[in-house]
Amino acid sequence: MGFAAVARVTEDRWIACSVRDDIQFGLQPGGELKVETTICHEIRESRQPVVIDHVAEDPAFCLHATPAMYGFQSYISMPIVLPNGTFFGTLCAIDPRPARVNRPETIGMFKLFADLIAFHLDAHQRVAASEAILLNERESAELREQFIAVLGHDLRNPLASIEAGARMLLREPLNGKAKSIINLIQNSVDRMAELIGDVLDLARGRLGGGLLLERNADEPLKPVLEQVIAELCAARPDRVIETDFALADAVSCDRIRIGQLLSNLLANALTHGSPDGPVRVRASSSEGIFELSVANRGDPISTATIEKLFHPFFRTSARPNQQGLGLGLYIASEIARAHGGTLDVTSSSDETRFTFRMPVS
Repeated sequence: MGFAAVARVTEDRWIACSVRDDIQFGLQPGGELKVETTICHEIRESRQPVVIDHVAEDPAFCLHATPAMYGFQSYISMPIVLPNGTFFGTLCAIDPRPARVNRPETIGMFKLFADLIAFHLDAHQRVAASEAILLNERESAELREQFIAVLGHDLRNPLASIEAGARMLLREPLNGKAKSIINLIQNSVDRMAELIGDVLDLARGRLGGGLLLERNADEPLKPVLEQVIAELCAARPDRVIETDFALADAVSCDRIRIGQLLSNLLANALTHGSPDGPVRVRASSSEGIFELSVANRGDPISTATIEKLFHPFFRTSARPNQQGLGLGLYIASEIARAHGGTLDVTSSSDETRFTFRMPVS
């Protein structure tokens, strides 16, 4: 066959998508024929292939206007129907000479090619649709995170005003009930400040490519770690926290962020660890590596849970009185990543241990 084409055929247009022309038919990809002058127009309505060996001898097409207009004697056209039933067009071929095309093997080959074309067109459309949906979801997610970042930032100002007002009230002569209420207000302010800080860290990690650090190797890290432990000991006087610090080398890090990492890991261990067992905190810096670990006893964490532990908003339990957004371990992992380090977890029936490692410089 001297000319073959994949054609997009609609009610009012016939458009060549791809062309092979060995007879100078003169049609290029993107070229059009008047749809009503083509046999493909009839195929679009019937969805049945048309196969002609010799137009002059074919009783159905010997007087048809299309072969005379375009000067062909042999013709084959196979409908291209997408998997969802939509008619796309045809795979067609013509030649000015008669040819033996009305054979099972030829018709089967054209049917196979038409099905392959339909499959790839459908796959392309699905990929394009998926990419459009994904782009829209990404834009929506980014807009949501930008909103969260702005909201979290703007909430700090009214929160600071509430805190300042509570401090001013405490300077006034108050009865015991009033002081108790103001103390509750201050505790709520502190809790809200923590939540806002977590949300802002989440937004920074998602939108800003990671947390920003203020590294300093000149200041000692040990006092920061001891302060974090002292605060949590005061908050949980019923629990035992054992420490083992061996910080021989100076550590170039953001000390506030490392304290935040330890606070999140230690709070997690106190919440989920066995209440009758100690929580062990170890920190060391030697041979160019800083290592900080928090270990507790308790039920082992399943492999499936470990895979999600560092995801934002993930909680290992759903107790009614459980506070927080499920961002503590996620933020700890982001702090580790920002320092060029790693945060890993191992869990067995003996203990669960979170270990942070990073280069000291």
